[in-house]
Amino acid sequence: MARGKAWVFGDEVNTDDMYPGFAMKMPIAQAAQHMFDATRPDWPSLVQPGDVVVAGRNFGIGSSRPVGELFLQHGVSCLIAEQFNSLFLRNVLNYGLPAITLPHAREILAEGDLLEIDLRAATLHDVTRDSTHTFVPFPNFIVDVLDAGGLMNQLEAGGYLRTPHSPAPGPQS
Repeated sequence: MARGKAWVFGDEVNTDDMYPGFAMKMPIAQAAQHMFDATRPDWPSLVQPGDVVVAGRNFGIGSSRPVGELFLQHGVSCLIAEQFNSLFLRNVLNYGLPAITLPHAREILAEGDLLEIDLRAATLHDVTRDSTHTFVPFPNFIVDVLDAGGLMNQLEAGGYLRTPHSPAPGPQS
């Protein structure tokens, strides 16, 4: 179960704002300190592990940038939006970051609300407002990716991806 404070953003938040071009040459930990530089420059210093990003329509529009990794660097536990850009959605799910589509999210959740999200039960409880909302559950294959901590971890655990630390493919004696 995820539990954290809501950070509310608007419609059509662009990946270029989330991950500015100049930061793409930096190590991930340093790049993460520049998230939302143009619109919420204090956000990286305020967000806490477990917090949840809430947004409107077409969240993640723009170029394909590995933004999921930056959110995870800050410990963001979940993204909630009224609608995600499809490329962005695949990106964050592949990093193991849950991304929940919730109609009218910005009308029913407010900045600073304490949220509890149960992915298996497909429920979101706003502790601050004492309201509970349901969302469409993830398909099992997405739950498996999230449980593994991302697609690459899942592939490595299944023996489909060789890393410097994994044994050679084939039968082990």
